[in-house]
Amino acid sequence: MSSLSILCSAAVTAGIVSGVIALIVGVGFGILLYKLLATKKIGKSKTNAVKIIEEAYAEAKTIKKEAILEAKEESQKIKDEATEEAKNRRNEIQKSEERLEQREEYITKKEMALDTKQEQIDNEKNKIDAERQKIAVAIEEQAKIKENMLTELEKISGLSKNDAKNILIENITEDAKKDAGILVKKIEDEARENAEKFAQEIVAGAIQKCATDLSSEMTVTTVPLPNDEMKGRIIGREGRNIRSIESVTGVELIIDDTPEAITISSFDPIRREIARLSLEKLIVDGRIHPTRVEEVVDKATMEVEKTIKQAGENACEEVGIFNLHPELVKVLGRLKYRTSYGQNVLRHSIETAILAGLIASELGANATIAKRGGLLHDIGKALDHEIEGTHVSIGVDLAKKYKENEEVIHCIEAHHMNVPFHSIEAIIVQVADAISSSRPGARRESFENYIKRLQQLEEISNSFKGVEKSYAIQAGREVRIIVKPEEINDNDAMFLAKDIAKRIENEMQYPGQIKVNVIREYRASDIAK
Repeated sequence: MSSLSILCSAAVTAGIVSGVIALIVGVGFGILLYKLLATKKIGKSKTNAVKIIEEAYAEAKTIKKEAILEAKEESQKIKDEATEEAKNRRNEIQKSEERLEQREEYITKKEMALDTKQEQIDNEKNKIDAERQKIAVAIEEQAKIKENMLTELEKISGLSKNDAKNILIENITEDAKKDAGILVKKIEDEARENAEKFAQEIVAGAIQKCATDLSSEMTVTTVPLPNDEMKGRIIGREGRNIRSIESVTGVELIIDDTPEAITISSFDPIRREIARLSLEKLIVDGRIHPTRVEEVVDKATMEVEKTIKQAGENACEEVGIFNLHPELVKVLGRLKYRTSYGQNVLRHSIETAILAGLIASELGANATIAKRGGLLHDIGKALDHEIEGTHVSIGVDLAKKYKENEEVIHCIEAHHMNVPFHSIEAIIVQVADAISSSRPGARRESFENYIKRLQQLEEISNSFKGVEKSYAIQAGREVRIIVKPEEINDNDAMFLAKDIAKRIENEMQYPGQIKVNVIREYRASDIAK
């Protein structure tokens, strides 16, 4: 190594050592200076701290005094409130104690009263038990006495207990029946006295306002001829004309020895009317052959249908009913060609409707329902030759089919009293029907049926016990029954009349009403010598 290098290395080392020493000296000087400054600052801080502590101590003493004063005041306030509350609580407790004492006193009195009541009840119960025992003993004694008496009575009377009971029941029943008969007669007399005059006025007024013909109609079954030669033309060659007429119209023509007349026979009144009208047209026209017959029958059928519809509309208009179903109007019009006991059913229905409306107005009932029920009550007769069943059931089915009012349906159903009446309007329709059909000249029946009805009336009346004789009078509108006075008393006569009337209703068919009169007469006679 060269000396220059060594010198450079020594110089560098010396420089580094010098720097380090200078650094150390600087650091030591800095530390010394810091300590001096810090010592000075600490002294000043101590002075400030002491001052602050003194001020804080003074302030704390002040706060402490204030806090102590406030605490004392608050404590006094709490103490006063606690004292007041304790006082109030003591007062409430004292009042509660007083109430409890009063309640205890009341309960004590109540218990004493209950004890007294229970004692009285026990005493009464003991008395009742004693009385019951006495009553039981008395009942036993009475039963023994009764049994002994019954035994003695059975020995004396010769009747057993059951026999005597039956006799007593019969006597009581007889007395009750007698009293019931007297009461019924009294009620009926009073009702008849007050109601008969009123009913007569209503019915008479209704009949006076209902202006209808008194003469009954007969079904037209005879066609007049201009001469007897027309019979041969109607029969035709080998009977072809008459066969054609019968085939097309569905009727039977009876050509006999009756001069200048032909009889039409058919159960269907509409067909009979079509045949009658067709024959009249053919007779007037003079051309009678099968083809012409068919043409004339078709025209006659159309005319009859128009007539039927017009008749139904006229009937509704005459009665004052304008909302009837069109099909019911057509069926109603068919009654124009239907008769019952010689009475035209359509005129009878109109008359019944008018009477029912007038009577309903007088009684304050529903006049519209009554008129409607009266007009439709016999509508089933228009179809009873086509549909199986009674005219009542057919009419009810028709009314239900075309949505008729339930009350009107009931009027139709009950007008022959086949079902119980549910409304005053149904009763009015039944009464109006009876008035219309039973007035003089309204109906007539065959002589054979008339005689049979009279005989049946007398047979039914004679079948009852105690009846001596019976007579059907007033063309079968009344039956008078003479009873044996020794078998039927006055009260029994009343019940007998009701029983006979009920049986006549159940077993007979008749127009209108039948009056049942039971006559009891007792005659005593002797001979002066």
